[in-house]
Amino acid sequence: MNATAVGIEDKVDKLLDVLNEDIDRIRESLSYLNEIRALVIKRDDAALSRLLESIQAESNGYQDHELKRCNLRAALADALGCDARQVTLSMLEAVLPSGGKTRVTRMKALLEPLVKELKKEHLSVALLLSRCAAFNSLLLKSIFALGSRDTVTYSSNGASKKQAGAAFLNLQL
Repeated sequence: MNATAVGIEDKVDKLLDVLNEDIDRIRESLSYLNEIRALVIKRDDAALSRLLESIQAESNGYQDHELKRCNLRAALADALGCDARQVTLSMLEAVLPSGGKTRVTRMKALLEPLVKELKKEHLSVALLLSRCAAFNSLLLKSIFALGSRDTVTYSSNGASKKQAGAAFLNLQL
């Protein structure tokens, strides 16, 4: 094995170590998304606020990790004579000898389902939050439109009645 091949193998090993950390971060993100969903449904604002602060505090470490991965991809691209955007696990599978190829294939098999699940969970939480925002908006519009003359309300037996100049609040001392 020549020095270039050894250098590439060393860079691939470092990249696989970084990707192992990514797997841990993805699992942690999935846990956070589940916790966010549960706290939104429970309407536990205090716990949700604490969780979001915790996530924000950890985001700086993620930026450093992302930079480390990008630098490793750039170093691999230089060693392989290609652009950094071309350095993917699939590309590494194609160019590495059998030992390195096996490790990259295993890593790819671990990452793909996790990333797919993360995308699904992220979309699920985004849709929940979107629906909550739409519901809150509709609720506020209905509350603040109660005093308008065109508002129709319904009694418990289903009879409708128009609001005739009703005030938003009725305060009696």
